[in-house]
Amino acid sequence: MNTLKRLGLTALAIASLSFGLSAADSTKDELPDGTDGEGRYERLVLRGGYIIDGTGGPAYGPADVVIENNRITEIKVVGVPGSPIKEEGRPAKGDRELDVTGKYILPGFVDVHAHIHGKDFGQGVSPDYIFKLWLAHGVTTARIVGFSGFERTLDFKKRSAANEISAPRLVAYPAFSGIKSVKEARETIQRFKKMGADGVKFVGNPKAGLMAGLDEAEKLGLPTTMHHSQTAVTDANVLDTTAHGLDSMEHWYGLPEAMFEDKLIQDYPADYIYTDEMDRFGEAGKLWKQAAKPGSPKWNEVMETLLERDFAINPTFTIYVASRDLMRMSRAVWHDEYTMPALWDFYRPSAEAHGSYWFDWTTEHEIEWKKNYKLWMQFINDYKNRGGKVGVGSDTGYIYSLYGFGYIQEFELLQEAGFHPLEVIRSATTIGAQELGMESEIGAVEVGKKADIVVVDENPLHNFKVLYGTGAVKLNRKTGLVERVGGVRWTIKDGIVFDAEKLRADVRKMVRDAKIEAGMNPDKPLAIANSPAK
Repeated sequence: MNTLKRLGLTALAIASLSFGLSAADSTKDELPDGTDGEGRYERLVLRGGYIIDGTGGPAYGPADVVIENNRITEIKVVGVPGSPIKEEGRPAKGDRELDVTGKYILPGFVDVHAHIHGKDFGQGVSPDYIFKLWLAHGVTTARIVGFSGFERTLDFKKRSAANEISAPRLVAYPAFSGIKSVKEARETIQRFKKMGADGVKFVGNPKAGLMAGLDEAEKLGLPTTMHHSQTAVTDANVLDTTAHGLDSMEHWYGLPEAMFEDKLIQDYPADYIYTDEMDRFGEAGKLWKQAAKPGSPKWNEVMETLLERDFAINPTFTIYVASRDLMRMSRAVWHDEYTMPALWDFYRPSAEAHGSYWFDWTTEHEIEWKKNYKLWMQFINDYKNRGGKVGVGSDTGYIYSLYGFGYIQEFELLQEAGFHPLEVIRSATTIGAQELGMESEIGAVEVGKKADIVVVDENPLHNFKVLYGTGAVKLNRKTGLVERVGGVRWTIKDGIVFDAEKLRADVRKMVRDAKIEAGMNPDKPLAIANSPAK
């Protein structure tokens, strides 16, 4: 329990691991009924947009998209770019129409690594704040991978499905952590299944309990993912866990260790203490260089084994970006208007809060992390090129990474790794749906699929920055003025239309009100240090 508390998990989160919450009462206290969504409509028509369908195919259109209730029922190309659209032959009028002429239509995004933090979870934010930031950035499905309160997550899932709250579709993967015995492991998985889990997230665990848990999950048909904790990775790296049925992994711990050639254990300094997060993340940035070289026999052996096992990797590049450029992430343009003061406090250097390891973060640390990213990205890109599944997950709420914004930043980082923008969108939609076993329902703009759709004014394939809530900087050649363009315009989840601009305005007001309540100047940039440098 002490370790869980140190990682930013307070009494509410810890209680959830023991199923001690009264979920219905808890979630209504946190987030009363009420939604910003409009619809569903008997017939909703999107007129004249360019479609990026999520399968990897190039954009096409202009096209009209017809949605009846919560399903896409017709997609019709209605012209060619640059020419007027002819009205003849277009789909019949709907009871709600959206003019998306010249805009881009994409499938709703799937965040495969998310947490619903609350006011008692360390970050001091509300679920309403998190959900609105996700929807405002096009996230229509979020897999909640533990440490959010399992019963609490199940209740939010139910309320979102009923359109009682403004939230993405939620997928519940409770955390399997700290379980040693085979008996307890099997009973825990059985209990998860009985309670309605969609899958299980494993975190570390001694080998006997871990393998029994993986075996039981496979027997019961529960999909699995894992954070291979550094405290247990010697017992079981990714080759060991996938041999016992693990379906996917989060982050990258357990992957380079599977490629060690001249050691079994990471080269830790003698004074290393894992629960000192400066040690933990400082040394983590030196891990990939200790593994087999790119293209070497060991590198290829591990990659081919994972490919044969149809394994999915969710790198969550975004959550570690501050490690290679602390100034950039701590001064990101969105913090001043979108980051809650309590969350900002959580980000600041702290010996207690998880991911706040900036006690004395140096240039050397950042250089090591830049090298770490280069090798890590090369593996992920090679894995994708050979047919491996790579999902898009954010793990936001830590390390200066903000809900919604961090998810879009993962797009940019995958592009940096070598993904074509269409491959990035495919990972965020089609591959995410496949990981969740929902590919027949979501993940593409196709007739028959659920109406999960993102509409944005600008072309995201040209510049992913247009998907950020703060948009992208662009010079208007006609006026000579520097403008911000983009931001998601509408997010449609299961046929329900959310005005993304309004959602962002709501969040900005939440942040401004919280600053005023805390006695802060709402127009002044958030400060990192307690006192200015002399």
